[in-house]
Amino acid sequence: MSINIVLVEPEIPQNTGNIARTCAAIKAKLHLVKPLGFSLESKYLKRAGLDYWHLLDITYHDSLEDFFLMYPNKPFYFATTKGGNNYTSMNYQDDCFIIFGKETAGLPKDLLAKNPDTAIRIPMAEDARSLNLSNSVAIIAYEVMRQLDFLNIK
Repeated sequence: MSINIVLVEPEIPQNTGNIARTCAAIKAKLHLVKPLGFSLESKYLKRAGLDYWHLLDITYHDSLEDFFLMYPNKPFYFATTKGGNNYTSMNYQDDCFIIFGKETAGLPKDLLAKNPDTAIRIPMAEDARSLNLSNSVAIIAYEVMRQLDFLNIK
């Protein structure tokens, strides 16, 4: 097993490519929830992912509703600048799902309102709006992997 990184309606192919590369490096499963803001044939997506695509375990979901139907009763964590919990304060477990929203809007407000106990944030300066999505994924994914003693990787 490992962890799951979920991108809900990602818009920037370079971010998704970088995230795919991170997922390949840590053996995390990547889930992409449609609609995507780019073509899967995008040269920017492919370039950012370099030659790691064959190492990637990736699943595509037609909607967020379809995603949740496929994985009932799993541990979900919702990454958001509006989260009340520092990402390092959670106790992650193997096969958990870390869910990230699209670059321009984040996750749906109603989803966050229903899940305040697992809404996580990365601390940053008050004047900073947000971090780049691929940086946020890397920061949180490596904390999860650290807590799991770098499960399945050296």
